Formats: sequence, structure tokens, C-alpha cells
Amino acid sequence: MTTLLSSLKVIARPEIAVKPPIIGKRTRLVDKLKQQLDMAECFIQGSEFEAYREKSVKDPETGERKKVRRRITVRPWYYDSEGHYYFEVRIGIKPIELVKDKPAIDVGDKAKLPDTIKLIIDAVEKGELDEFILKAAKFPTKKAKASAEASKEPKSEAKSDTSAKTTK
Repeated sequence: MTTLLSSLKVIARPEIAVKPPIIGKRTRLVDKLKQQLDMAECFIQGSEFEAYREKSVKDPETGERKKVRRRITVRPWYYDSEGHYYFEVRIGIKPIELVKDKPAIDVGDKAKLPDTIKLIIDAVEKGELDEFILKAAKFPTKKAKASAEASKEPKSEAKSDTSAKTTK
């Protein structure tokens, strides 16, 4: 009976190193850039670009969850000015500045858009934009701003206000 199990090589569980958070941020940016690449190629060919996201939806009749593909709107990161094209790398809704006060990349002709985006994808995969990704990740969110403002309020004044209200 144990002849089958004895043929297996049993070892102690190996330690798995935690991946740095920049890897996930890079992957997300590369995914967005690939989406922009597909959009630029469709733009050059003159076809319509469609992007989808899978969403888990609960069926009201059966109560079971199923995945549904929903169409999403994707805004281009490229734009033109009198036939001359520019591209901005964005994290969230904000363009990152590759050079101080210069977020736009001069592409020129629209036929060069895919090559430019591929070059940026290679740079992100090699880690050349890590400092910009981390810098952009430190933008304060609305929640962080609210908690920072709440922590700035002096606690002694808040206590004196409540004690004054209770004595009246």
C-alpha cells in the first residue's frame, strides 16, 4: 500500500520570498500601456477599439455568482496638435513627468505611436520608470487628506468645546 507514496519525494515547505510592491505597480502600468498600444493600432487602422472587464454578478433568480464581460471606456493617452502627436504616460489620471515639468513625449507622426508605446513598455519592464511609479504612488488620496486634516486638529480645543457645550 505505501509503495505509491514512497515513490514521492517529500520535503519541508520552502520559504517563499515576498515580492516587492513595485512589481505589481509595474505590471499594472504595463497592462495599461498594452491597452493603449491596442488602442493606437486600432486608431491607425481606422477600426473601433473595444475594451472589456470581467465583473462578478449575482444572478437574482438562482443566487449564484457568474462572470459577465462589461465594456469599459478607455481614454487615449495620446493626442494631436495640428497633425503632430504626443503621448503621456499616466498613473491613475495624472501624467508622470519624465523630465521636470515635461510630461509629454513628442511622437510626431501617428504611425510612430505603437513603436513609442512598445519602447515605453520595455522601459517599464526593465525598471527604468520605477522612481516615477513610486513618486506617483505617493499622491495623497481623498481619504488620506481627510485623515491628515483630522489629525491636525488640536485635541485640547475639541475637548474644551465639548465641555463648554455640556456646561451650558
